[in-house]
Amino acid sequence: MQGLVGQGHQVTVLGFQELNRYPIQGVVYQSLGSNQSKIKLMLTSLKIALKHGGIGTFFKTIVSIFKGNKRYLQAQNLEFVFKTIQPDVVHVQWPSLLPWLEPHLENPDFKVVLSQRGFHINVRPFVDAENRVYLQHLYPKLDGLHSVSQAISQKGNNIGTPKNGVDTVVYTGIDLERVPYTARTKQEGVIQLLSVGRPHWIKDYPTAIKACAVLKAKGVDFHYTIIGGAGHEELLFLIHELGLNTYVTLSGKMSQEAVYNQMRGADVLLVSSAEEGLPNVAVEAMALGTPVVSTDCGGVSELVEDDVTGWLVPVADAKAMAEAIMEVKTLDLEDLNVLTRRARIKVEQQHRVEDMVDGMITLYNSVL
Repeated sequence: MQGLVGQGHQVTVLGFQELNRYPIQGVVYQSLGSNQSKIKLMLTSLKIALKHGGIGTFFKTIVSIFKGNKRYLQAQNLEFVFKTIQPDVVHVQWPSLLPWLEPHLENPDFKVVLSQRGFHINVRPFVDAENRVYLQHLYPKLDGLHSVSQAISQKGNNIGTPKNGVDTVVYTGIDLERVPYTARTKQEGVIQLLSVGRPHWIKDYPTAIKACAVLKAKGVDFHYTIIGGAGHEELLFLIHELGLNTYVTLSGKMSQEAVYNQMRGADVLLVSSAEEGLPNVAVEAMALGTPVVSTDCGGVSELVEDDVTGWLVPVADAKAMAEAIMEVKTLDLEDLNVLTRRARIKVEQQHRVEDMVDGMITLYNSVL
């Protein structure tokens, strides 16, 4: 969004909170009415109706308020806002938001683009028949797709294609100045392993924890931290069952800078997922110079090349993951730094913010 505004484009974000806690200079935030407070929803609806629709719309909104239908009010607010801001492109970040756009998919005044990323494309349509049928119904009505990897683009083809066949892969861009590369300086001591992300089953942390049990059995001195896993009962139970209480820590969420600091201090970033679009956490770790051991899932292989920019292991293979970790530990420091420098170069070539912004503009121009 910063890049688009910087090139003179107008960007508006629509949402269901009254205030945007993370404002971006030049980007307009428009609330469609609170999801938490009926009173705030009512006041926002009246404000939008009076501002964008006039007296007639204002009284129509009052009638809707008396009916007490929250979703109807929010949908009405969305319609008013669309008429006012007159967007050229509406970019939907998640398939779960498509029901809000469904009444507008045939609107000739703007184009609708959907992002394909992660669980909502890789998994849900293939385990939830109703969701799959719904998406198959809507995909031909879309004007374009944004895919975060080649792999997820191919996965999306199994669901459907947009009306004009526009599907553009745009890799996530990161601010490389915020993540300067640092070469490894030591190989001794306790191996510090790190994972980052909420403990959803798709992340398959149990496999990573079982890999830790393999390391323990081989006498490897290590410690594993999962940022975002604090309090997860199933993981805590598994840690206890495997006798890893002093080896594995489940910590709470952290700020982005705190996560970067943890990455800098880690010897290995573990990505144990069963499926991914293309994990940002691996991009960030590689930019910083932290070695990455990841399952070969989704679009990971478009970033991590085995024994070239990191290590790839089969999904759900704890033994292979443990062996890759030990390979990182035993690799000569000079060779390890050659690998991490290649990883940094890969990120610089594929994940520059400027390329992401240009890619999005190309996508929008394609659907227009």
